[in-house]
Amino acid sequence: MKLAKKLLRIREALGLTQGELIDEIRFDESVKQQHVSAWEKGIREPDLFSLIKYARAVNVCLEILVDDRFNLPAELPSRKTYHPHRS
Repeated sequence: MKLAKKLLRIREALGLTQGELIDEIRFDESVKQQHVSAWEKGIREPDLFSLIKYARAVNVCLEILVDDRFNLPAELPSRKTYHPHRS
């Protein structure tokens, strides 16, 4: 699964708009709604710092986000970080 699809699916699972996601993750002022939209459409990719903040905030292992070999689980965990190498 590609990064763009993962980012969109995570945001939708959390029930957040793109603006709410930006507020929730506390991105710096340079990250705007159009950036998140471009990430989710696969037009652009987030910089590493933004991707790390995103992964931490949504409790998904960074490796899951960036490695296309990994898919997101059917149900996204709300509290526990999902890591493919741990049960």
